[in-house]
Amino acid sequence: MTSAADETANSTLPHPIRPNYFWAGCRFFLRLFFVFWLRYRVRGIDRIPTDEGGLLLINHQSMLDPFLVGAPFERPVTYIARDSLLRIPLVGWIFRQTYVMTIKRESAGTESLRESVRRMKHGFLVGIFPEGTRTNDGSVGPLKPGFVALIRRGKLPVIPVGIAGAHESLPRKAWFPRPRRVCLVFGEPLTYDDLEQYTKRGREEELVELIRQKIIACQQEAEEWRKR
Repeated sequence: MTSAADETANSTLPHPIRPNYFWAGCRFFLRLFFVFWLRYRVRGIDRIPTDEGGLLLINHQSMLDPFLVGAPFERPVTYIARDSLLRIPLVGWIFRQTYVMTIKRESAGTESLRESVRRMKHGFLVGIFPEGTRTNDGSVGPLKPGFVALIRRGKLPVIPVGIAGAHESLPRKAWFPRPRRVCLVFGEPLTYDDLEQYTKRGREEELVELIRQKIIACQQEAEEWRKR
């Protein structure tokens, strides 16, 4: 049963299936740009559950990554950003229109966890880059374990995502994407039943490594596909 507090909280969130016109327009033009400039290809989008939220765990190659992952969906993928970015002109408005979660730096851990779970339960896809930083060569680095708490609290599908080629298109210090092929692979969703045994205290490292191997498999599949 949903409490009055939950209903009040949910009422402040935009509907995840009926995105606003600004978001829809951005997605449309990004798709066109990615397809024609990056020869953008996506596999596995049909694996994503359409009737509930979920957690996307993605390898991080470039600043393009959030846009590459969000472009193929008919509903928004929401990400986390520092609230200090709201001070940049127009950024606050753009963030609100594109469903970015803004988090205060001093309470980033608890606030981001609470808000991410809230959005997933409301039907959003929440995107996380568990490496915490971009890799220069496109490989998948060690994962930070912060996402384990999201799996425990959310109890919703976890989808590994592999990106290949973005680090060549927009390497560090580049300001505009180069015309390099970029491919994405969405892996098979992992249900909470699949992962529950690994969420117990003392098994977090096993879960982190399991997820890392799933992301690596998706990234390698995307890399092989990109070279064909």
